[in-house]
Amino acid sequence: MKNFKQIFKEAANKIAGIAAAPGIVIGKVYLYSKEKLEIKDGTVDNIDEAIQNFNEALEKSKKELNKIFSIAKEKMEANRAAIFEAQVMILDDPFLIDNIRDRIINEKKQPEYIVNDEISKYQQLMNKANEEYMSERANDIEDIKNRIIRNLQKKRWQSKITNDIIVVADTLTPADTILLSRSNVKGFVTDHGGITSHAAIISRSLNIPAVVGTHNATKQIKEEDTIIVDGFHGYILINPTEEQTNFFRTKADHLVELQRGLEELKDKPAQTIDGKEITLLANVDVTGEIEIVVTNGAKGIGLYRTEQLLEEFGGFPSEQEQAEVYEKLATRIYPAPLTIRAFDIGGDKFKFFSFAEPNPFLGLRGIRLLLENETLFKTQIKAVLRASKNKNIQLMLPMVTTLGEIRKSLAIISKCKEELRAEKISFDRNIRIGIMIEVPAAAVMSYELAGEVDFVSIGTNDLIQYLMAVDRGNDLVSDLYQEFNPSVVRTVSHIIKETIRANKTISICGEMAADTLAIPLLIGLGMPILSLAPATIPYAKRIIRSISFQKAKKLADDCLACSSEKEITDRLERFFVENSITRTRNII
Repeated sequence: MKNFKQIFKEAANKIAGIAAAPGIVIGKVYLYSKEKLEIKDGTVDNIDEAIQNFNEALEKSKKELNKIFSIAKEKMEANRAAIFEAQVMILDDPFLIDNIRDRIINEKKQPEYIVNDEISKYQQLMNKANEEYMSERANDIEDIKNRIIRNLQKKRWQSKITNDIIVVADTLTPADTILLSRSNVKGFVTDHGGITSHAAIISRSLNIPAVVGTHNATKQIKEEDTIIVDGFHGYILINPTEEQTNFFRTKADHLVELQRGLEELKDKPAQTIDGKEITLLANVDVTGEIEIVVTNGAKGIGLYRTEQLLEEFGGFPSEQEQAEVYEKLATRIYPAPLTIRAFDIGGDKFKFFSFAEPNPFLGLRGIRLLLENETLFKTQIKAVLRASKNKNIQLMLPMVTTLGEIRKSLAIISKCKEELRAEKISFDRNIRIGIMIEVPAAAVMSYELAGEVDFVSIGTNDLIQYLMAVDRGNDLVSDLYQEFNPSVVRTVSHIIKETIRANKTISICGEMAADTLAIPLLIGLGMPILSLAPATIPYAKRIIRSISFQKAKKLADDCLACSSEKEITDRLERFFVENSITRTRNII
C-alpha cells in the first residue's frame, strides 16, 4: 500500500494549505459566503433618528455577540471563549463609539458610512504592519463592523447550511466558526488565515479538522464536490479517486480503532517489557490544553510554547500577566515539571515585529532576538522566576547556537534574580535552565553546551531543516525533509551521547518524537524522555509497553549502520512486523 508522501506526490487534485486543526474528514462541500453589504454614502435629515438607529444597531450587535459568547463557553475552554468577550468590549469602547456618534452629528452622513469608514481606519493600520497576527485581528474587527452595518440596514444573517458538510470559505470569523459548528460541520477550509487566527484556534478547541491559508480553494472547489481534508498535514483532495478515498478512510478508521481502549493506559507506566521506563511529557501550545495533558497521563509538560501568549493577550503580556499564567499551569500539574520555553519568535515561527529580513530562517530569531530585546527577555524571565515558588518550573532557551549566547542569557537571568531579591519576591533560586538544540553547530558542540546548563532538549523540526538545507513547507524540495536520513539519525545519537556524557538530562520535543515509527529507534538510541502532543501520548505508551529495550538497542545499532533513508525506514517497518506491534504513522 502506498504511503502518505506517495499519495500526495502523485495527486493532481490536491490543494496545499496550513494544517490548523488535526483530523481527517471526507464529505460534501458547502461554499460559504456572506452577502456583500452595500454602504450608502448619503446625508441624513434627522440627526436624532440617525443616532437612535446607530444606538439600536449597537445594542443588537452586543446582544448577538453575547449570545455567541454564551454558546462558545458551552462548547470550549473559557480562556478561548473570551475571544468573544473581547469583541463585546470593542463595542463598549467609549473612544470608538463616541467618535462615530460625533461624526454622524457633525458630518450628517449615514451611520453605516461612518461606521464603515471609522472602523476601517483601524483595520488599515493593522494591515500596514505586514504581520500575520495583525492581519488576523483586522479580520476579527471586520466581523464587528459588518455586524453593526447589517443591523443598521435591518438585514438578517441567513444560511442554508445542512448537517455533516465541510465548509469552504474565503475567510471565517470567530462568530462564523462557532455558529457553523452548531450544524455539526465536519471540517473547515479557508483561502485566508493562519495557525494563529481565532477561527483556527476555535476549530482546534472544537476538534473540527481545518486547513487554512489555501489562497484559492474557493476558486477550485465547487458546491457539492466531495473533498478530503487532512488537518494533520494541511492538504485537501478534490473529488478524490477510489485509491485516495480508500487510503484516507482506512487511516481515519485506524485512528478510531486505536483510540478504543487507550483510556486504560492512562495510569500505567510507559515501560518496556524488559523494565526500561520512558518519561512521556506533553508539548503545550495554549493554556487550554492542560486538561488534555492531565487526562492522557503525561508526567509533566516538556515544552510550553509561550509565544502563543502573544495571541491570547493580543500583544506582549506584562510580567504580572505572564507570572499568573505560568503559576496557574505549574500549580495544576504539580509536582510534575513544567518546561517553559522563552519566546521563540522569528523565522517561520510566530512573528510580532515589523522589521523585514532577507532570510528570516537565518536571521534574528529565537535566543538571538531575545538577547537583542533585553527588556522583553527580562520581563519573561522575571515572570517565570516569580511563578517558580513550587520548584517545578524550568526555563528553556530556544535556538541556541553558541556558548556565548548561553553565557549572556545566564548573566541576564542572574541579574533578574538579584532584582527580585531586592524586591523581596520569593522564587526558586535553583531553577533549572536548559537549551533547545535545533542548529547543526549546537549539535556538534552539544557536550560543551550541555556543560553550561541543566538540561537539553532536541528540537527535531528545525534541526532536520537546517541539516538537510530544506524548507519542509516547499513542495519542490519537501522530499528532502527526511527525519530518517542517516545524517539526522546519527546527529540525534551524537547529541544524546554527548549530553549524557556531560551528565545532563536529555529529551526530545520535535515532531519526530510523535512519529510512532521513530519511537523504538529513539528509545534504542538512549533517549529517556519524549515530549509530544498530548493526544499522541496514549499511542506512544502502547508502543513502548509492546517492545523490548534490548531489541530497541539492536534496532538503533542497525539503523546507525545504514547509509540511506530507505534502508532505515525499511528496517523500522520490519521491526514493527517482527514484534507484532500495531501502529499508526504520522496520523497525529
